[in-house]
Amino acid sequence: MPDAERPARPPRPVRTLTVRRKQRLSPSMVRVILGGPDVDELPVLTFTDHYVKLRFGDVTRTYTIRWLDRDAREMAIDFVIHGDEGLAGPWARDAEPGDELSFVGPGGAWAPRADADVHLFVGDESAIPAIAAALDLLPRPARAEVFLEVASASERQELPVTDATTVHWIHRDEAGTAYGEGLTYAVESAHVPDGDIEAFVHGNADMIKPLRHHLFNVIGMPRDRVSISGYWRTGMNEDGWQSSKRAFVEQMEAEQDL
Repeated sequence: MPDAERPARPPRPVRTLTVRRKQRLSPSMVRVILGGPDVDELPVLTFTDHYVKLRFGDVTRTYTIRWLDRDAREMAIDFVIHGDEGLAGPWARDAEPGDELSFVGPGGAWAPRADADVHLFVGDESAIPAIAAALDLLPRPARAEVFLEVASASERQELPVTDATTVHWIHRDEAGTAYGEGLTYAVESAHVPDGDIEAFVHGNADMIKPLRHHLFNVIGMPRDRVSISGYWRTGMNEDGWQSSKRAFVEQMEAEQDL
């Protein structure tokens, strides 16, 4: 059917929740707990990368749902704050109980497989909420290797880990590296565990290209065992990155999938 004849998609419902409280997770990350009757309208969350499009006037920003508590009618979203930069960070920094926030969604498509031998999680600050949500869901004996890059040791935060979880923290200030460089090196240098490995790799787009090459072309991981994507890219806001993401991915695949 030609595009002109396709029926228009119905607009996604806009829901509104109210700030109930906040929790400081690290110097630059704050959790905002939102609540209200609209939580009842959300579908059952079956993925750990569920996200919503937060509305700031006519602009939207994409954020992962860290957790959803239907009994309490609450939803938690973690925000990275870089001073006055951006829209969502300053809003979260200044948000007070009673403030309203509207959104559409959720979307999402990934959750860890319970039967994988090893779960590999790789990400920067932007991916910590999705990775933490996945760790919440893992069965207790599941083995997890977690590589997380943050600005400094002070930015570490508590994660839902077990005795079978190993967390490798990479601090940008110690190595003097740009976003993703230290994380990429750490993953490329790590021992590859034996068995059926599943990987979730998300964060700065500039680290996605070398890590995709490493996982697919060096280690030889099956494509259906890897979720890998750039959440953002240095020097771009979300609108700029989303408008250029398709071309970035197509060029990356053309170079690597020979």
